[in-house]
Amino acid sequence: ADMTRTYYVGSNPPEEIQKVYQLVYEAKSLVEEGAKSWLLASSIDEVARSKIASQGYGDYFTHGLGHGIGIEIHEPPRINPVSQEMLQENYVITIEPGIYLPRRFGVRIEDTFMVERDSLIKLTSSPYDFTLY
Repeated sequence: ADMTRTYYVGSNPPEEIQKVYQLVYEAKSLVEEGAKSWLLASSIDEVARSKIASQGYGDYFTHGLGHGIGIEIHEPPRINPVSQEMLQENYVITIEPGIYLPRRFGVRIEDTFMVERDSLIKLTSSPYDFTLY
């Protein structure tokens, strides 16, 4: 599996960091709720990218939304704005939106999923606790 969590060390994260974390989480959740087999990989990238751009952070989502996992950790399908690959049943993919504000902070949340006909099944199970002491 491939998984990323972002943590804030301390008990009182600044408001903008909390806002960006929540936005990245919501973008991932929107994709998780709507993705299924036979969708273009670029179309699920657009779901997350549009959510992030709607809050003014589009220029700071600087990578593709995800990729396939198989024998290698990074395999097709590439999930990015220009991908013409289709998601297919039983593919294992990552969904990993992120926002990176140069010289300030970055947030990425990544989970691994199996594609089913009408949904995604999440294969990673780590919690989304944001603050650490």
